[in-house]
Amino acid sequence: MSESSMNTVNVLYFASIREALGMGSESLQTSAATVAELREEIIRARGEAAAAALAPNKAVRMALNQVMCKGGTAIKDGDEVAFFPPVTGG
Repeated sequence: MSESSMNTVNVLYFASIREALGMGSESLQTSAATVAELREEIIRARGEAAAAALAPNKAVRMALNQVMCKGGTAIKDGDEVAFFPPVTGG
C-alpha cells in the first residue's frame, strides 16, 4: 500500500470498549476506506481484547466527526471516528 493511500484518523473509545482496550483514544494511520474497515483493522492490530469489544456481531455504535454513522460510511484523512457500546437510559 502506498503512503498516499494512507489516512490518519483520530479514534475515540468509550465506556466498556475503552476499558477493554486500555485507552480512550489513539491516532491511527489506516488504509481503511470505511468505518467498518477501520473497525476490522483495529481488531486485527489490537488482538483478543479488541476482538471481544469490537466484534462484528456485537452491538457497537459508531460516529464519524461526532455524527452517528453506519459501518459503510467513508472515512478520510483527519476524520474522528468514535466507537461506543449502546447506551440504555433509565
